Amino acid sequence: MHRVFHVSFLKTSLGEHSIATATLPPLDHEGNMVLEPAKIVGYRDKAHTAAALDQVVKVPPLQKGASMPEVHYTPLSTFSWEQDSYKVKVYFPLEGASQEKASFNCSQASFDVKLHDVNGKNYRCGIPKLNKAIDPEKSSVLVKPKRIIITLKKQDKGHWLDLHFKEDMFKPNLGKDKDPMSGIMDLMKNMYEEGDDDMKRTIAKAWSEARSGKKSDPLSSSLNDF
Repeated sequence: MHRVFHVSFLKTSLGEHSIATATLPPLDHEGNMVLEPAKIVGYRDKAHTAAALDQVVKVPPLQKGASMPEVHYTPLSTFSWEQDSYKVKVYFPLEGASQEKASFNCSQASFDVKLHDVNGKNYRCGIPKLNKAIDPEKSSVLVKPKRIIITLKKQDKGHWLDLHFKEDMFKPNLGKDKDPMSGIMDLMKNMYEEGDDDMKRTIAKAWSEARSGKKSDPLSSSLNDF
């Protein structure tokens, strides 16, 4: 004989952390639960046999307060360079770099090279404003075992006086509304600021004599003394 009891005597026991629901999850035609992603962030086409199927791209959410790590670079300030009529080559000494981890960005007036994971460090080198314009499409970077070679294709054939851009201090600014004597005075000012002590004394003397009426042209008198 087995003891029998009525079902009405049973009591619900769900545990402390169980959640009761009266709705069952949806099932497919084979009786398996239909799983749905919490959030769809995008789609992509994946080739499957002869047809293309939509595939959900699942991207893990970014944690609150998390941000992309900041990349620190050590500047390469020592370099040498050479040129011919068509191109400029810049050499930066560095060992352990690889071509695969080098990035090269340039415009008509500048270039910037980033080298990642070189013996545990990141390096960066570049010129923010070049002497003259270059052709970015024909310029490149080449990583050698002991140095970095940047080749800059000149936009115009010619000779560069320097790698960096510099204003022409001996070229007077003679605009339509510019007084010609003002351009000469700007030239004398630049000569005074850039000259040595003898040049400064000579220009100061000529200027003083011109102001006192002894000489009428301070520029010619100062140049004649040299």
